[in-house]
Amino acid sequence: MRVLVVNVGSSNLKLRLLGADDTVLFAEDIQAHQGHFDPDLVRAAVMGIADRVDAVGHRVVHGGTMFTTAVVIDDPVEQALRQLSDLAPLHQSKSLAGIDAVGGLLPDAPSVACFDTAFHATMPEVAATYAVPTEWRERLGVRRYGFHGLSHAYASRRAAELLGQPLEQLRIVTCHLGAGASLAAVRAGISVETTMGFTPLEGLVMATRSGTVDPGVVTWLVQHAGMTIDQVADALEHASGLLALAGTSDMVEVEAGAARGEAGPRLAIGLYVHRLRAGVASMASAMDGLDVLVFTGGVGENASAVRAEAVDGLGFLGAGIDGPANASVVPDADITASGSKVRTLVVKAREDLQIATEVRSLLTGRSPVF
Repeated sequence: MRVLVVNVGSSNLKLRLLGADDTVLFAEDIQAHQGHFDPDLVRAAVMGIADRVDAVGHRVVHGGTMFTTAVVIDDPVEQALRQLSDLAPLHQSKSLAGIDAVGGLLPDAPSVACFDTAFHATMPEVAATYAVPTEWRERLGVRRYGFHGLSHAYASRRAAELLGQPLEQLRIVTCHLGAGASLAAVRAGISVETTMGFTPLEGLVMATRSGTVDPGVVTWLVQHAGMTIDQVADALEHASGLLALAGTSDMVEVEAGAARGEAGPRLAIGLYVHRLRAGVASMASAMDGLDVLVFTGGVGENASAVRAEAVDGLGFLGAGIDGPANASVVPDADITASGSKVRTLVVKAREDLQIATEVRSLLTGRSPVF
């Protein structure tokens, strides 16, 4: 089954046509202009490969509690996805735009929604619940959903493959470190904890997102600093994180500034690694230990100094990396130091492979892949 994967991000729309053996038969990234994609460019790209597409897989950020596995998109499903937009207003609309843009061009190919939240639907109640009023939880759906599930699911499966061990026997912490960043505790192939929560703002320091802050900061800024909720939300989403600390959201530039001894970048790296170490330890505690640590995503794959500093503080868990291997790694690879109890891997992020796998599993009636 040849699957066209549609992955809509904040700045581009990625199209990947994967063959039955997961070979990439076609790849094109269409840049957004003022948040919108040129429909003519989308049409030209899709129609050029239309005769080779057997099915379409869409990355959808939020499935709520309704969608916990991949689902074929029909009118009721699409309507339900639109109703979930309030839970992820910055992301869901983009996913729906991709469904609208591509789905109408390939009416004979089944379209499947694959969700970033679905992998974390297995979290136990104690990990998914906030200690907030009952009405918030039961009527409004306030809970920890988690995100980046497609990446975490793939990275954990790939780690087991690289190690030649059954996924069911491993306790894995996957570190998806990109512009957005999150960790997941994956035990026996199941997500049991993650760092993102009700929104993708919770957890680690990110490129322009704050990560976890005291919610009292928000109420104080509104009540005492004269800021509106919209202003606070925009700042936490777009003007915080590395950008706020170092003046740039690009980790390469942050590392370069830190190497020059600049105060802002040094603080940014220090805080980034501090939160990362604490997060990995927290994930390990949710599984009663750790067997494998996986780095993936743009930062996870390319920032060797971040990997080195993070793992340097995790020796008490049994983790250690080989310096030369870490400095020269080309994913997918093992960078574990000799004698370390925990294996440390660097894995290329391939959400497209996870989506294609979920599409084929759904359409052929096989069991879900996580």
